[in-house]
Amino acid sequence: MASTTKWNTTDIPDQAGRVAVITGANTGLGLETAKALAAHGAHVVLAVRNTEKGKAAADEITAAHSSVDVTLQTLDLSSLDSIQRASDELKSRYEKIDLLINNAGVMWTEKSTTADGFELQFGTNHLGHYAFTGLLLDRLLPVEGSRVVTVSSIGHRLRAAIHFDDLQWERSYDRVAAYGQSKLANLLFTYELQRRLVGTNTVALAAHPGGSNTELARNSPLWVRAIFGVVAPLLTQGADMGALPTLRAATDPAVLGGQYYGPDGFAEQRGNPKVVASSEQSYDLDLQRRLWSVSEGLTGVIFPVK
Repeated sequence: MASTTKWNTTDIPDQAGRVAVITGANTGLGLETAKALAAHGAHVVLAVRNTEKGKAAADEITAAHSSVDVTLQTLDLSSLDSIQRASDELKSRYEKIDLLINNAGVMWTEKSTTADGFELQFGTNHLGHYAFTGLLLDRLLPVEGSRVVTVSSIGHRLRAAIHFDDLQWERSYDRVAAYGQSKLANLLFTYELQRRLVGTNTVALAAHPGGSNTELARNSPLWVRAIFGVVAPLLTQGADMGALPTLRAATDPAVLGGQYYGPDGFAEQRGNPKVVASSEQSYDLDLQRRLWSVSEGLTGVIFPVK
């Protein structure tokens, strides 16, 4: 029986026969997630922008587990055209998908836009995953026990709000607040999706890694990276630990739709995964519905659930 307080990868049930699509799976949290699922028998699809790095990640997984089935899928979440192509290719290849793990993300980038003109962090972290999920959902809905897990962040509390009057930060730009908006959007999306999935075979959950030592901060200012390099050993944990909340949300038989998992240590920075609470505004039903409607309009993706 799985521990309720110190859940770890040994508690992952057999994943044989399950297909898991993981965005951003070539490094960091996504790679650790893919490794653990593959080790327990899942067929993992590494949905990545950089296929060269993706191949290296696939080779690393198969070197550790020679019998596992790993495939690559090109996916650029900052392009709706790429998202459409990737979803079409995946649907032609797989009749069913058991797990969709929305893990990829960018953080604290300089002001820039996606191929479709969206602010990069909001466009990649939220709108890209919104569209990808909506286009793949009909492969999950028939599958009993299927799940959509979206990775948010403690950053959803940091100067975070949904700026409906300037979603793309055209009037002014604050990289930290823009990141907070995108991570808050991940949670609003998850909770609204779960409400729409009630009565189906599929559930939606969210997770956050706490303070994890990954490449996510590579786009932050030089002084932030310098400080991070000094304090990281004190405040962060490895990507293998940071992936545990995602893995628990994806595999624990006892999870409930709409739950949010994070580390159990001080300030949710480090530790083993448990159910945690998100910010008060993330539970705002009107905010969830409004963001969903806006996301539908911006991406043109309509989900096959009401």
